[in-house]
Amino acid sequence: MPPESHDLSRILEAVEALRGEVARLSARVSAIEASAPASPAGLAPQAADRASDAIGPELAFAISAAVAAYLGKRAHIRQIRLLGSAAWAQQGRVTVQASHRLQVQHGS
Repeated sequence: MPPESHDLSRILEAVEALRGEVARLSARVSAIEASAPASPAGLAPQAADRASDAIGPELAFAISAAVAAYLGKRAHIRQIRLLGSAAWAQQGRVTVQASHRLQVQHGS
């Protein structure tokens, strides 16, 4: 058997093995998708995530009381949402770096 023919047969065997593996994985994915529950109340995935992030009335009341205590009067709260921590982290770094006073002495 010439070397090219031997290489070709190994390639064909590898392709067939890969096809079998893809078919097996496709069957597993289909089984998982069939057994997975549908998104809550037919909501889109993003809406379902937002619904699970919703705060309860007790937490909203506590936030409202804290705002009223801080301002000294009742305030109308329109929206409460969780913000990413990136802005807070950046501001914290700015504060820490600004607190370090560098004393540079030029020519004595």
